[in-house]
Amino acid sequence: MSSVAVPPVVDEPLHRRLGVTDQELGVIGTKLGRAPNDLELAMFSVMWSEHCSYKSSKPLLRTLPTAGEGVVAGPGENAGVISIGDGLAVAFKIESHNHPSAVEPYQGAATGVGGILRDIFTMGARPIAVLDALRFGDPSDPHTRHLVNGVVRGVGGYGNCVGVPTVGGELVFDPTYGGNPLVNVMAIGLLEERLLTLASAPGPGNLAVLFGSTTGRDGIGGASVLASATFGADEPSKRPTVQVGDPFAEKLLIEASLELIERGLVEGLQDLGAGGITCATSETADRAGTGILVDLDAIPRREPGMAPFEVMISESQERMLAVVRPERWDDVHEVCRRWGLPSAIIGRVTADGDVTIVEGGLDPDGRPNQGAVELARIPAPALTSEAIVHDRLATPPPRRRAAPAPGSDVEPTAGLPERGMDPGAVLVSLLGGPNLSSRHWVHEQYDSHVQANTVAGPGRGAAVLRIKGTTKALVAATDGNQSVGRVDPWLGAALSVAEATRNVSITGARPLGVTNCLNYGDPTRPEAFWQLQEGVRGLGDACRALGLPVTGGNVSLYNESPTGAIAPTPEIGVVGLLDDVATCVGPGFTAADDSVVLVGSSTPGLFGSAYAELAGLASEDGPPSLDLSRERALQAFIREAIARGLVASAQDVSGGGLAVAIAEACIWGPDAGIGAVLRLPIAGAPAVELFGESPSRLIASCRPRHAPALILLARQHGLPVDELGTVGGDRLLIELAGLGATGAAEERGSRIADAVDVPIADLAHAWWSGLARALGEDGQSASLPEDR
Repeated sequence: MSSVAVPPVVDEPLHRRLGVTDQELGVIGTKLGRAPNDLELAMFSVMWSEHCSYKSSKPLLRTLPTAGEGVVAGPGENAGVISIGDGLAVAFKIESHNHPSAVEPYQGAATGVGGILRDIFTMGARPIAVLDALRFGDPSDPHTRHLVNGVVRGVGGYGNCVGVPTVGGELVFDPTYGGNPLVNVMAIGLLEERLLTLASAPGPGNLAVLFGSTTGRDGIGGASVLASATFGADEPSKRPTVQVGDPFAEKLLIEASLELIERGLVEGLQDLGAGGITCATSETADRAGTGILVDLDAIPRREPGMAPFEVMISESQERMLAVVRPERWDDVHEVCRRWGLPSAIIGRVTADGDVTIVEGGLDPDGRPNQGAVELARIPAPALTSEAIVHDRLATPPPRRRAAPAPGSDVEPTAGLPERGMDPGAVLVSLLGGPNLSSRHWVHEQYDSHVQANTVAGPGRGAAVLRIKGTTKALVAATDGNQSVGRVDPWLGAALSVAEATRNVSITGARPLGVTNCLNYGDPTRPEAFWQLQEGVRGLGDACRALGLPVTGGNVSLYNESPTGAIAPTPEIGVVGLLDDVATCVGPGFTAADDSVVLVGSSTPGLFGSAYAELAGLASEDGPPSLDLSRERALQAFIREAIARGLVASAQDVSGGGLAVAIAEACIWGPDAGIGAVLRLPIAGAPAVELFGESPSRLIASCRPRHAPALILLARQHGLPVDELGTVGGDRLLIELAGLGATGAAEERGSRIADAVDVPIADLAHAWWSGLARALGEDGQSASLPEDR
């Protein structure tokens, strides 16, 4: 076997430059029974990267619940697939493109959208929606603004051109992401169950067909390498590894792939993403228990003089690998030709279980030509299912004091508003802050209505997508809680699941399943691996408590920079099903004189809240607690209440607390917004009651005649419930009643005893203009549209 040289670099062994450790090199030698040549080493380097192999997280992920009602395809496939009845199924998945986006924000984000879309249509599903969950550092920092602008344009530029609506997601600012932004993208597709297609290469003698864009040097080691190492000061040197996307080629790829599947012309289909041809061939072969013989000369290239290792690990975008019976090649070639896509037979499925690379061509029977040179031979399982798995050390951080040290000032010094200060001003500040204000500056750059399925788009809770030809609709939401995760990664993950599923449930939809993108730091650091371990535990516990399967996702590690590691950020995506889209409930109040009901109760703890970020935090504060059985009861209650026609609107209590939830329901009301006159009974600190973010609570409005039945139903589900008042007027008035308001229980924050009393116009203006102001785009937020 010849040795194919990768350009030599002095000072450091090749394997280390490729990210392969000395230990891993030894294991590679054991699996091959010899030392790898340079091409083989390059192939192992991408396949044994964290991004492709999950070598640190695989043992943890095996603990997650993956079985559930209607699950057709789960972890290990390109996307999770769940049956929704009538012969239909929904495919969905979330993935990261963090590191490429930090290096080149436009292309990093654009190719993140392209990659997740390919995961969907590879399963036989037509992509119908994208949600983007974006996290950056200080919005006033010029570099952050550069990243935000590039990423938002990249998401919109790709999604708009390819014809898939961007219907929701998140935009979060936190100093933890200053050196390492997060770009997580979720995609959803719809398919007929009979057309479900898996990524495997069955049938020795079948053809390996590459179609789509040609192969170039862009993306050499892109996602697989960038996502498997910590950023350092030499970040600009990584720029050549960022992939370059072409959404118009992707659109053609979607249509050609779906036609090939519909006509039954492919035995298996796999997109080419991280790891390129190496990944696609080895994974499909391993899943089928076969091998693939690759003819290097047959691979269409866009650049001359590419070395074999460049061809095999290039991550050029918009490419697919199909496994095709020989007698169907002419039909496959014709479909690709009609859609304007290059296609080529690049190899054959074999029975030997090896991924073999030859140079010199194959004869008509699929055997190497006389004189052909074998460049690499690796057992497919060695690259994939039998890749190395590391037993990482997990060590929790030193326990921090929950209270002031002996001898220190026992009075809080958090600078909280004192008695007599206007809590309405606090509410306006929260609504106008960069994390709670309107995202219209972002959403207006996206086409959220292409395909004409969007019932509820971005900016107001979960996205709702009608399923044409039925009464049904899909509902989707994403959520992540890094604020709590930084001190309690279990709780941060569990809260993320609870909020994402709650956002789906308050529309009336039944959550079907969970996909996750686990964004954490360097797993070789014991504290970072402990955070990942706890995050996975929290994800699993929450999903089991809520009865939901985890259908797949992505693990993004090494999210660190010279400024430090990010806070643990488990990004959760949830898809739910509405049997009748006509019953869908939105978060905004709908009519004057409706009754307003609070379901659920607050728990102490302001840590991680938007209020604490604004007003400061006392040393004894911790995050709010989560009762998963209470959360399950709350979601079951609101779904039943909506199904019975008792609810006019429903809004969950989350970022900014109860006061912000009510304010949003007012702002999103009819016409120019609508007010409310409410009386809130409190037993603890008013700051906690108004602005605390304890979970498992919601605000519902209903016709006055339905209020008794709604309250009774909540109590039957074992939930605390209070009728607060009515919708109406042009102001939001929240009077405080109870011990905290009278001063009989002087706890931290209880000095905020005055009523919230703010014109809806002031709340709306603060909410509408906050993000643009934070990003220095004030000129774009001068006026409020009537349909905001």
